[in-house]
Amino acid sequence: MSTLELWPIGNCQVSGLIDEAGALVWGCVPRVDGDPTFCALMRGPDGQDGGTWRFELENQVAVHQGYLRNTPILVTRLEDATGGAVDIYDFCPRYERLGRTYRPVAFARIVRPVAGTPRIRCVLTPMSGYGSQLAPITRGSNHIRYLVERNTLRLTTNAPVGYILDERFFRLESALHFFLGPDEPFDGEVERQLETMLNHTGNYWRLWVRGLATPLDWQDAVIRAAITLKLCQHEETGAIVAALTTSIPEAPGSQRNWDYRYCWIRDAYYTVQALNHLGALDVLEKYLAYLRNIVDDAEGGAIQPLYAVSGAREIIEWEAPDLPGYRGMGPVRVGNAAYYQVQNDCYGQIVLPAIQAFSDERLLRMASAEDFAGLEQVGELAWQMHDQPDAGLWELRTRTAVHTYSSVMSWAACDRLANAADHLGLHDRAELWRERADTVRKHIDAEAWHEVEGPEFEDHGAGGHYAATFGGEQLDASLLQMVELRYVAADDPRFKATLAAVQKALRRGEHMLRYDSEDDFGLPETAFNICTFWLIEALHRSGQDEEARRLFQAMLAHRTRSGLLSEDMDFETGELWGNFPQTYSLVGIINCAGQLSRSWRDWR
Repeated sequence: MSTLELWPIGNCQVSGLIDEAGALVWGCVPRVDGDPTFCALMRGPDGQDGGTWRFELENQVAVHQGYLRNTPILVTRLEDATGGAVDIYDFCPRYERLGRTYRPVAFARIVRPVAGTPRIRCVLTPMSGYGSQLAPITRGSNHIRYLVERNTLRLTTNAPVGYILDERFFRLESALHFFLGPDEPFDGEVERQLETMLNHTGNYWRLWVRGLATPLDWQDAVIRAAITLKLCQHEETGAIVAALTTSIPEAPGSQRNWDYRYCWIRDAYYTVQALNHLGALDVLEKYLAYLRNIVDDAEGGAIQPLYAVSGAREIIEWEAPDLPGYRGMGPVRVGNAAYYQVQNDCYGQIVLPAIQAFSDERLLRMASAEDFAGLEQVGELAWQMHDQPDAGLWELRTRTAVHTYSSVMSWAACDRLANAADHLGLHDRAELWRERADTVRKHIDAEAWHEVEGPEFEDHGAGGHYAATFGGEQLDASLLQMVELRYVAADDPRFKATLAAVQKALRRGEHMLRYDSEDDFGLPETAFNICTFWLIEALHRSGQDEEARRLFQAMLAHRTRSGLLSEDMDFETGELWGNFPQTYSLVGIINCAGQLSRSWRDWR
């Protein structure tokens, strides 16, 4: 049965997920939102073969897995009953070559004998057309070509090609090298070249990690989350996808199956914010270039909540009929209809990361007055839409409201534009944006505040709490972000009362729901991991560090063996659900570790 015990590999152009047996079970070509050439993860629980690349060890009895330190290079050791063992090295090449970053659409695998006389076989069954057929094959003397949709992949190897085609067991007496990549002649000896690629790729990632400003505590967790967040960026355009998968359900049989292989403006904002805390400005710079293109293409019009990694606006949603789904829990959706929703928080989430470029001297390209003029067009929409109904950040499909979180994001857009205008010496524009921020604040405080009588509210001196929508009384976890966005201070009685109310309504043991009211698919059945991290941050900012640390340690204990989290979690069993790895959840690890860690001064 499929599980989310998966190990991502990638190079910011292509990515894959390796399962507990060392099989490549998910990987799309030629980029993250492409045809899943390796789709075994979505082929159901009934043993259907196809869409996988695995090495089987005869009489296997054990598997051990782990990443090479500070890299996304995975090593899987297979052991047999007679003491034989092999190591499989999985990676996607990435390093500087000839003045450019070499990141081909390619998966590299090296299989090395370790002990005894192991016998293995290679099963390589890429598919085409979202699982509709096995990829047609042609062969050469030292390679095999797979015709995958509009792409052709070539496997270059020093292994006997006949053994691979026949899926025959054979004795592994020396290291074998496999490069599945572009349909072009392989340059040089495959053995020597792949060993060089492995070394260069490892060095690239170790040097990248060395430049991170990690907290003292939980460094391993933060480094693994940071590496994986970087793997979620499609470097060619700068887009950051919400996850590497589609259609892993939020709860068993829930039909809450969504394609997350696209760039949500909201998710990307949180990703670059977290990586900024670590000093990973390369991700920010590439993403800002992506945003500038999005703003230019909008031509002063509305911004969508999400875009394709190419920047394309249209992402038609459909269901892949030939894929049964994760554990058979379909449908497998391709595309996402949320692209045409109105989600007014996205304007603030464009402005907030872009503001850094006006003052951060480290950036290779700082923002100019012309960039500010373009950003003001986004701010204008934030101002116009701050009190208008939308689908909200939870993307409700059948109803709208004026969501408090969206309005607070509009306030933040106006507030930060005022700061940028001051920095540029545009004081008349700064005054305009401050006046607008003040007006938005008055609307929020008047319309989103819900008066409630009760001793729990009297204790905080507030007499109520902020609600999720204007004129409403329901709560959602996004209200915990009001402090992070600097809308209120953590010691403000209104926030303390809201924090208490949110916990009472939405907390389930050590976990948080995003909301507890029925939506398009009924009542939520699982906790939303980023909301639990938002609670941890709010507790810390409110001076409740002991409880914040306890909850953080509990969340870390739920990570997969690869050190990662998906989107959702069963709050009773702790089982992970939802798309994987989820950028939101990894952001939570980084942000909470940074806030709760001891200072480096304590160590020195």
